[in-house]
Amino acid sequence: MHKIGKYEILKKLGDGTTSSVFLCRDTFADRDVAVKLVSQNAWRDMDNGRILRRLFLTEASLAGKIIHPHIVEIYDATATEDTAYIVMEYVGGGTLQRLTSSDSLPGLGDVIEIIYKCSRALDFASRLGVIHRDIKPANILIRDGTDIKITDFGSAALLLASRTVVDGVGTPAYMSPEQHLNRPLNLQTDIYALGVVMFQLLTGRLPFGATNIAALAYQMLNQDPPLPSAFRRDIPPRIDEVVRRALERDLNRRYQSWQEFSDDLVAAAAGGMPRPTLGIFETGQFNTLRTLSFFRAFSDVELWEVLRFSEWRTAAAGEVIMREGEPGGHFCILVSGEARVMRKGQLIAMLEAGECVGEMAYFGEVGRLRTADVVAAGDVGMIRIGIEALERASELCRLNFDRSFLRILVERLTLANSHLTGV
Repeated sequence: MHKIGKYEILKKLGDGTTSSVFLCRDTFADRDVAVKLVSQNAWRDMDNGRILRRLFLTEASLAGKIIHPHIVEIYDATATEDTAYIVMEYVGGGTLQRLTSSDSLPGLGDVIEIIYKCSRALDFASRLGVIHRDIKPANILIRDGTDIKITDFGSAALLLASRTVVDGVGTPAYMSPEQHLNRPLNLQTDIYALGVVMFQLLTGRLPFGATNIAALAYQMLNQDPPLPSAFRRDIPPRIDEVVRRALERDLNRRYQSWQEFSDDLVAAAAGGMPRPTLGIFETGQFNTLRTLSFFRAFSDVELWEVLRFSEWRTAAAGEVIMREGEPGGHFCILVSGEARVMRKGQLIAMLEAGECVGEMAYFGEVGRLRTADVVAAGDVGMIRIGIEALERASELCRLNFDRSFLRILVERLTLANSHLTGV
């Protein structure tokens, strides 16, 4: 076999019980893709094939619908009487499973980064009415460092669908208590599963261990899980608390939303957490962007995109951030602190967090010269965005920048008019 449909097979990536995954080349789109091919025997099986086909159709139905930087994109799907396959984004770094053994555990900062990105991705999916239901390390792919992508939505519950979802799916060690009881599910079941993954990344073991599913379910339904710090001394109380709340049996005491979970992860990261060793520290940066007025209309997807093409830097009090007469190839958005806008030595404006400066370089001609100095009034944190980088951004991301620039322009004109009229 040299092709799957129009996709040229490069090599086999792995085998499962009912399917195999191949690295293929999509010559039409000029990209490598992963193709999950269902085995013909499993597809034709009269007894178990019905469930398999339901799971396949669930995943295939998400093609082109869940577009998020931390979710594997599904490009295409085909199902005939004899064959079925799903074409998806290829992520070449393996799965999170390799970071769950006691001799390869990631640092605490890396764990926070990974789990935070998972939480934002699953929050995005839940807002589209999708619950994954099978979150585990093997379904979290590593693109690079702590840059991850969640995959395998075959077991997902589509809350907005008219048909009934398949019961009893999931991996027992990561299934929530309500899954074991076959009770109605909501996003809290994914929160529980991600809590198990977090526990495993921290300790190299699962919170519950048993020799069979019945004993495992009994422990989950009747015993409190241990705290991660019982197995790793450097784990602070804040991380213990995040895991404890995620693994609560009682739904009223478990995190009620992904936002609560994400916020506690950010708080834990801010509490003196060691910086990630596998990647850059994006958790705090992403959360900071979400709090700035400039980015209030941006979705999570656009904010992750901004992180990819922006540069974070600081300026000490008195430092010139932009100089009058220099060509403008970038603009800045203040993240913290204040800055003075000076022209010919005269103060003409004060800027604070959430405001932008130098944006006329984006709207004006290439090489347009700055018309004022911008000086840090105290210690200033900012993001620096090159004009060329923004022009290469997605259309929706650029549209949101244009909207924010327009809103700020209107606010500044209104303020200037009130000063002139005294109203």
